[in-house]
Parts: sequence; C-alpha cells; structure tokens
Amino acid sequence: MGFDWAVLEGLRLVLLAVAAWAFVDAVIRPAAGYVAAGKLSKPAWAAITALAAVVIYLQGPMTFLGLPAVIATVVYLVDVRPAVRGVQRGNSSW
Repeated sequence: MGFDWAVLEGLRLVLLAVAAWAFVDAVIRPAAGYVAAGKLSKPAWAAITALAAVVIYLQGPMTFLGLPAVIATVVYLVDVRPAVRGVQRGNSSW
C-alpha cells in the first residue's frame, strides 16, 4: 500500500462524509421547501443522496457508478440545498 492508495482512500472517505452530510441535510429539510423551490421531492433527494453514499462506500468515487454518485451529491449541495434554504428563509435580498 503506497501513496496512491492513501490518496484514493482519503478521497473516498472525504467524499463519503460529504455524501452522508448531503443525505442528513436532505432528510432534515421540510418537504414543502422542495416543492416550493421547484425541485424533486424530499423522498427523491433523500433516496438519491443515500444511494450516492452507499455507492461511494462500497465502490469508491472513481468507479463507473461512483462518479455519478459524486455528481448527484454535488448537484444536491450546490443547486438543491441553496434553493430549499432560500425558500425557508423567504429568499429576501435585503
């Protein structure tokens, strides 16, 4: 086990933690926020992020299924999460 393995294992653990965080965040947000933001439903995003975390755990991020899992996690965190949070806060620009 060399340096390459350590880097890939570190990347896997970091991305697993990020996917788990996305799942927990998807679960704690109210369902009405997803509908109001025009996104997929809360159960859909919870399932997507949970599946992403499982795939990253079992296969790693640099596999045929791992890359889409990472992309799904990133989409949730940079697109869906801010939209749902904005709806909860009233999306005030002041």
